[in-house]
Amino acid sequence: MRPTILRLLAGSAAMAGGVLAAPAALAQSCDTAGLDLPDGFCATEFATDAHQPRHLAVADNGTVYVNLASEGDDGGLMALRDSNDDGKADERATFGKGGGTGLAIHDGWLYAATVTDIYRYRLGDSLTPEGEPEHLVTGMPEQDSHAARGLAVGDDDMIYVNNGAPSNACQEEDRSPGSKGQDPCPLLENHGGIWQFSATETGQEFSPDARFATGLRNMFALAFHDGQLYGVQHGRDQLHSNWPDEFTQKQSAHLPAEEMFAVSEGDDFGWPYCYYDPDQDKKVLGPEYGGDGEKVGRCDQFKDPIATFPAHWAPMDIAFYSGDAFPKDYRGGAFIAFHGSWNRAPSPQAGYRVVYLPFENGKPADDHRTFAEAKGFTGSDTIRSPGSAEHRPAGLATSADGALYISDDQGSTIFRVTHGGD
Repeated sequence: MRPTILRLLAGSAAMAGGVLAAPAALAQSCDTAGLDLPDGFCATEFATDAHQPRHLAVADNGTVYVNLASEGDDGGLMALRDSNDDGKADERATFGKGGGTGLAIHDGWLYAATVTDIYRYRLGDSLTPEGEPEHLVTGMPEQDSHAARGLAVGDDDMIYVNNGAPSNACQEEDRSPGSKGQDPCPLLENHGGIWQFSATETGQEFSPDARFATGLRNMFALAFHDGQLYGVQHGRDQLHSNWPDEFTQKQSAHLPAEEMFAVSEGDDFGWPYCYYDPDQDKKVLGPEYGGDGEKVGRCDQFKDPIATFPAHWAPMDIAFYSGDAFPKDYRGGAFIAFHGSWNRAPSPQAGYRVVYLPFENGKPADDHRTFAEAKGFTGSDTIRSPGSAEHRPAGLATSADGALYISDDQGSTIFRVTHGGD
């Protein structure tokens, strides 16, 4: 029996007072397209050779839209459609401006972010949008790192877009051993937070005045759920390599936690001054700002996470499941895609999976559990560098029929996951 299934059954047994409870659906005889999924789930390779797909969005008519990591000859976006209901796209076309990460559908429009701009496209019955896109936002900062833009569109007709900080911890010399942190950090003027723009007005320009929340190193996994904006951020790196007298390699491999936040206007989450230590269950002061792994200092004034995940897993996208095609244990919560680590040596690299986080009354109701992992994403049992991984999850989206789509930018594949049980 697969490890993922063993973990799920063990959790069921615990909830049943030590007596193994019957699974909600019996095992189904179906293909999983190489993914290691919980019992009863099936998968197809919805699209292959998909040109480094990042974030996804699915229209009500089943058309799957994809923001590609880089612009090809015919555009930076892709449209896919399964016209014969076999779980695989047989129609595809590329279109649009740029190429990037963030993508969302709202009120009949497709919203797409490039590194520096946000556009929207009017959707219709044709495979690709007709007419020219509307240019909503210009002038987002160009940068060498953390340039990917995640976005979400709220029922308030506002766009919420990530603007990552091009830095590890705002040091005077970035990623340099012993370099002090800049205090205050000047990057927070134009980076390190979530920015808010109108979803309907053209000609908007990036400015510090549009900042919605701050203190976020890099958070392009964004989604709304019941009117609340949620996100999962990439935590800092290199505690040992930059501060070897304060942190061991083992500590550095497992610190800090990746944090999930409920984001509201005016929130400050503490980057670059603080990071979250899951063993101490609190934010502590970074060594660049006088921390030693235990000092709290100013960190008690910043907003805490609502959930945490292992260090350096690199969250890429989040999608809440509101359908009823999956078993009850997978309804109402969040699927989160992790790209996988690079900074856990000498331990094996980790992440490279999609997890499910149960939700109840607007808060996580239990610990996260792995949904898709193992050879389907890692390609082997031990990953020593991201380059040795065959597949890396990058984007998530759900469709009106209850399917979950997962993009894999390293393998240039998009998977469609369904459930075969009652």
